[in-house]
Amino acid sequence: QVQLVESGGGLVQPGGSLRLSCVVSGFTLDYYAIGWFRQSPGKEREEVSCIRTTEGNTDYLDSVKGRFTSSRDNAENTVYLQMNSLKPEDTAIYYCARGCEKFGYDYRGQGIQVTVSS
Repeated sequence: QVQLVESGGGLVQPGGSLRLSCVVSGFTLDYYAIGWFRQSPGKEREEVSCIRTTEGNTDYLDSVKGRFTSSRDNAENTVYLQMNSLKPEDTAIYYCARGCEKFGYDYRGQGIQVTVSS
């Protein structure tokens, strides 16, 4: 069955970095875009990135451009989200999902907490 499993979250100080991983199984990663979105209490869900299949072209939320980078290793069935210069407003539960938001996700992981605080 299709599964996506996130790891790498945690507590980090403002200005710090984290790298999230999304390991997928049950489908061939090469053929799918993978989105990362976040959700925090009182806020709407927002997609922070979506990496497509073609040459790894990636879209980013404006507020994370220049700070977050998504990459993929199809051979390892893994998609990454490198997050640098983290801010308190980046605090949220982060999810990876199959697809991009504008076309709809069909599967997502269980989510992982990222907390940016001093």
